[in-house]
Amino acid sequence: MAKAQLLLVLVPFLSLLPAHLALNQDFCVADLNRISASVTADDFHYRGLATAAPSVAPYGTGVAFAFAEQFPGLNALGISATRFDVAPGGVVGLHTHPHGSEIILILEGSLSVGVVSANANTVYTKANVGKGELFVIPQGLLHFLYNGGDTAAVAFAAYSSDNAGLQFVDYALFKNDSLPAGVVEKATFLDEAEVRRLKALFGGSG
Repeated sequence: MAKAQLLLVLVPFLSLLPAHLALNQDFCVADLNRISASVTADDFHYRGLATAAPSVAPYGTGVAFAFAEQFPGLNALGISATRFDVAPGGVVGLHTHPHGSEIILILEGSLSVGVVSANANTVYTKANVGKGELFVIPQGLLHFLYNGGDTAAVAFAAYSSDNAGLQFVDYALFKNDSLPAGVVEKATFLDEAEVRRLKALFGGSG
């Protein structure tokens, strides 16, 4: 009886906990030797988004990250950011952030942004999202960015997690050494030669 009463008290309380306290990473090994006395202003400052990251082939896009892994001061704060520099014709391929929602702000140029619903796989695409405009990506949904214009585009994204996670469809299929080519063929309906070509392009094997 006492256990039942305890559950009646705890369940409503737990439902009030903020979303950012939910599990937002696979695991977290804390540095218990780092104490507040050793923290400096540099722990709260990060230059990683000040300049463009190198463009990654074959996407034509550079992505700079400010997750807790790169910027430890974000740890447990429930926020993070990235910077996208997308060349004309460049793309940020289909990917998802399992642990956080995303809001994208266009700073220069314009981008087409799309998100895929989880229920019906409906694709919601907005073309030419321009300077000063926003696009929001709900947590865990597949999405992409594409620069169909003639000038480079720059965008910043903020996340509702200090470690939003990142799963690229292309990397999962073609950069993964543990996923046999035969399985990829069946899952994608690509022939063996094309699967092996893409694995070579992305650095995978198997």
